Amino acid sequence: MAVKIRLARRGRKKAAQFDIVVADSRSPRDGRFIEKIGTYNPNTNPASINFDSEKAFDWIMKGAQPTDTVRAMLSYRGVLYRKHLQLGVIKGAISQDIADQRFIDWKEQKDAKIETKRSSLGTAKEETRKQQLAAETKVREARAEAIRLKNTPAAAPAAEEGETADAATADATTEEAGA
Repeated sequence: MAVKIRLARRGRKKAAQFDIVVADSRSPRDGRFIEKIGTYNPNTNPASINFDSEKAFDWIMKGAQPTDTVRAMLSYRGVLYRKHLQLGVIKGAISQDIADQRFIDWKEQKDAKIETKRSSLGTAKEETRKQQLAAETKVREARAEAIRLKNTPAAAPAAEEGETADAATADATTEEAGA
């Protein structure tokens, strides 16, 4: 019996969520499975990957073959790296203590990297929102100024035109008198 670790779809239309399951390769995608080991939600940013890494590791060591998508998830969470280290222990290349320490160090670095990405996404989103708010404020102020100018009485511009006309008449009379 060929065993696969794969995704089983659930969720509504255009809002898919997936279960990470261990199943016989001959069973249908959303059909019968041996064990559910986690969930995957691609709709969040970054995508939510929650699974029991111990169960996944056990199944990988027993020979279960992950699909390409699940292989990427297992690699992202370090299950395949842990398998690599464990094969080194089995062959006698390294001791179990060294393998465990290497895995712990890798896991800490990976978790820090994930947290940095998550926080940078949050700050970038907040900064974008602030920029949009500032742009909206400028547009709103420009509109308010345009409305204010439109609603001011027309007498003020007429008075200015009258003053310029009076000044032109005075200049003309001065030139006639001087001639």
